[in-house]
Amino acid sequence: MTLDALATRHPRLFEAGIQLDRLPALAWLALQAAALAPTWAWMGRRMLDRSDDPLGLLAVAALALLVFTLRHGLRAAPRLGWLALAALATLAATLGRTGIGGWPPLPSLAAALLAMGALACALLAFLPREVPAGPVAGLAVLALPLLSSLQFYAGYPLRVVTAEASRWLLAPGFEVAREGSSLWIDGRLVIVDAPCSGVQMAWFGYFTACVVALWVLRDNRAFLARLPAVGLLVLAGSIVRNSLLVALEAAGHAPPPWLHDAFGLALLATVCAGIARVMSHSRGDRHGHRRA
Repeated sequence: MTLDALATRHPRLFEAGIQLDRLPALAWLALQAAALAPTWAWMGRRMLDRSDDPLGLLAVAALALLVFTLRHGLRAAPRLGWLALAALATLAATLGRTGIGGWPPLPSLAAALLAMGALACALLAFLPREVPAGPVAGLAVLALPLLSSLQFYAGYPLRVVTAEASRWLLAPGFEVAREGSSLWIDGRLVIVDAPCSGVQMAWFGYFTACVVALWVLRDNRAFLARLPAVGLLVLAGSIVRNSLLVALEAAGHAPPPWLHDAFGLALLATVCAGIARVMSHSRGDRHGHRRA
């Protein structure tokens, strides 16, 4: 049946197809978000039961702000490759959440990762071509409630690395030895606990990297090339913070809790400022630039 014959025999169906094709980009993105409703519900439960920090809301807000800022530049004709990936990832997330045949459901975080990948692909289908895919995908991942999982799997190794690096830094001035993720320093046991692992600092660091990369429209290759430097800055910040606080405690000048927190926030701000500088700086341009 030709297109003309279809329009003649089923005019209402043909008109409905035209109206559907003319839906604005924001409507398609709203439909995509609605298709991921089970993921939003799971993320909401994770925040309400306090099993994870609600930092992912910042990443969701950043993605929403990106779409709002570029709402007049959204593509009327989406890029079909990204749209197809969004559809496949949405299907995979649905089947991963419910299971299929003899296959059991995926862990909730894995299914949510597929869902957020679907959202990122849908956004990239409608966003202008100059918007880099890497930072959008990065914010989609950071939107997930994954800090508690990262703390569980990566927290202890990071605390060991931080403790060992602090041992080297403190050795010239103190008698210090490492025992697991703790330090014996001048006969005192100082524990490098979970907040000192640097997991939260890493989240803020990579969030800053993604936001700044989108602001300056850093292309994907340059964005990925700068990510190792982001990781090194986060690790260095965590080591410096831990070393100074341990040194103060060993010297008998343990700071009060408010000063401990203030010092941590100040160092976090310094690390994020350094990451912003790394991500915005361009060769041959001392101040970086934002392409139109």
